[in-house]
Amino acid sequence: MSSLLPAAPKFRLSKPDWLDSPKVFRTEVLAGLVVALALIPEAISFSIIAGVDPAVGLFASFTMAVVISIVGGRKAMISAATGAIALVIAPLNREHGLGYLIAAVILAGVFQMILATLGVAKLMRFVPRSVMVGFVNALAVLIFMAQVPELTDVPWLVYPLVAGGLALMVFFPKVTTVIPAPLVSIIILTVITVAAGIAVPTVGDKGELPSSLPVPGLPDVPFTLDTLTTIAPYAFAMALVGLMESLMTAKLVDDITDTHSNKTRESIGQGIANIVTGFFGGMGGCAMIGQTMINVRVSGARTRLSTFLAGAFLMVLCIAFGPIVSDIPMAALVAVMIMVSVATFDWHSIAPKTVRRMPLGEMTVMVVTVACVVATHNLAIGVVAGSITAMVVFAKRVAHMVNVSGVVDPDGNQVVYAVTGELFFASSNDLVYQFNYKDDPDDVVIDLSDAHIWDASSVAALDAIETKYRQRGKKVTIIGLNKPSADMHGRLAGQLTGSH
Repeated sequence: MSSLLPAAPKFRLSKPDWLDSPKVFRTEVLAGLVVALALIPEAISFSIIAGVDPAVGLFASFTMAVVISIVGGRKAMISAATGAIALVIAPLNREHGLGYLIAAVILAGVFQMILATLGVAKLMRFVPRSVMVGFVNALAVLIFMAQVPELTDVPWLVYPLVAGGLALMVFFPKVTTVIPAPLVSIIILTVITVAAGIAVPTVGDKGELPSSLPVPGLPDVPFTLDTLTTIAPYAFAMALVGLMESLMTAKLVDDITDTHSNKTRESIGQGIANIVTGFFGGMGGCAMIGQTMINVRVSGARTRLSTFLAGAFLMVLCIAFGPIVSDIPMAALVAVMIMVSVATFDWHSIAPKTVRRMPLGEMTVMVVTVACVVATHNLAIGVVAGSITAMVVFAKRVAHMVNVSGVVDPDGNQVVYAVTGELFFASSNDLVYQFNYKDDPDDVVIDLSDAHIWDASSVAALDAIETKYRQRGKKVTIIGLNKPSADMHGRLAGQLTGSH
């Protein structure tokens, strides 16, 4: 009887990567500190977009990072409050208040776990490389564009500070890589502005930092069907946008680190993190590409410790070192984000040599992805638009690869048509017009040995061909079908119109 029971899953506790060497541990700790510093102004900015108190965004960044570091599927990826999520839920907060926003965050987490269970992560295989390149480049453009407001209508001293910060990040690694260059840049620029009494915009100007840890609780909403119908559309939109951005970011980190991650676990982890964030009064979030690039590409982090510490340091910096953090000049963080933008952009993709060699369709897909993301400031919309464009380009390209050639027997009693290529809705539409119904002999053979039937449109096209020959008293024989094609043709032939 026991043999019929499924074997219990084996859980193996492995030693964390960061315990293997002091160097790795130091890299992870310092990376987490740099990310935490960069998260503070971003989280406050996204709180403003969502129309909530800065503490709501900061709490979300804290809980998202800490929880995802434990339950997520992609090591070293940073999840926190994001602009895309803020844009989705801002109307709900504006019309119904913070309680409904918090309830929507919790429901979005539930939706994400359901979508993960249904296999949404597997859809990533259908995202073409040209869309991925467009996603990365659009991301770099958005990161840079987000810094422009910090460089307009500001004291002139901001510009030399930003230039100095960039110079430090370019040249300091040539001296040593023990301490991340962004952290050095932030510390030095802060010391200069405070010591010299330079009046420039600071982190404190963005909003007041929280002075205590978040406390768990239920959202302040009536638990009724009306509440559910109100928050459900926003929650579902948030779930989709959050998963898409997180999975695309995870795939990007996979490529950078040359490692594989469990996308289904990441999807479930995003759901759990949002549920926890909601119960702690946060505005929800997803993977943050900018902070992830700081962590992985700029700081060299590779483990879950950096993600955990990014969230932990965020709260420590706000609560214990609030006055000091408030004095950090925005110019220092702008310089870090500009550096991230430059490092993120795939410059090879727009090099003249690459552009000359790349097929026009591939370039079109990349441009559409970038244009849609930059126009809407929504990475999910750009990825969907790019993927649809790629499908159209692919269908158009493959549709022209179907060839029909006919050979009449010497005695003139039979004609054999050889069809080669992939038969689907785009290619089969023209198939009907490539036969000589009027002049062909009475015995017609269609050889599909080098073709494959993919859909009902192709079967309908073959039915139409047979009908046209039958109306002229001619017999059609179809040969050479492979097994999948034969199964589909046998199941659907003659069943697709009401006349049969």
